[in-house]
Amino acid sequence: MKRTSSPELPPLACARANRRTLLKRGLALTMLVPGGWLLSQQSPLAVWYADLRTAVGERRGVRLVDGSLLQLNTATAVDLEMAEHRLTLVEGEIALSVNRAQPIDVDFDLGRVSTGQAQISLRRDADSCRISVLSGTVRVQPVQGVELALDYGDQLTLYADGSGAMGRFDPHMPDWRDGVLSVNKQSLGLFLREVARYRPGILHWEPGLESLKVTGTFQLNDTDRILALLAASLPLTVQSRSRYWVTLVPRQAPV
Repeated sequence: MKRTSSPELPPLACARANRRTLLKRGLALTMLVPGGWLLSQQSPLAVWYADLRTAVGERRGVRLVDGSLLQLNTATAVDLEMAEHRLTLVEGEIALSVNRAQPIDVDFDLGRVSTGQAQISLRRDADSCRISVLSGTVRVQPVQGVELALDYGDQLTLYADGSGAMGRFDPHMPDWRDGVLSVNKQSLGLFLREVARYRPGILHWEPGLESLKVTGTFQLNDTDRILALLAASLPLTVQSRSRYWVTLVPRQAPV
């Protein structure tokens, strides 16, 4: 899928300011709702009125006014406050490459990441946020807990219940920036959950297929071809009611 980019972001227009005012008024009504619910049921208004958005299956790269590169993955929404060197991940997944000493803060429901001359990937799921450091060092301030310093290769997952987990990120994880999904002996269930993020509609598969293993590099701009390749290499069949309703089932042995 072709990426789009621009050399810089234009100043916020009056219309954007007006819609932000309306959004803030609407969001004020939700202030008493538990934070965990807000994370798993993100306000459609917040997504709709975000400064930058991508649809399901779309990816986008934007050059910010300070020279940093912001990349949005599928179904992602971001708000920008570059005068304050801050952006907010409303939904989805981003990669941010900061080239200057002036840090950029990235806010999300469970905390904030401060990054200067570093590269990070940040992904929001239904009940967690995952921060991965692709280069440099960043600081993470969870809503609950103490500030942490993360170095290259570190990955921190924060959960809505206040817990967290440290680990090392998969070097193939940010390959989505180049439009590919690379896996090595990954379970089919995990693989299909990732593929489903890039295609509209419903993707089902029978539980008996979960443990099959997938290895390869797949182009994210054609998920139908990904499913066809799976059917050619694994004992399964793709059943399509329509482009938007697909089910994978075990292949029947010939009689």
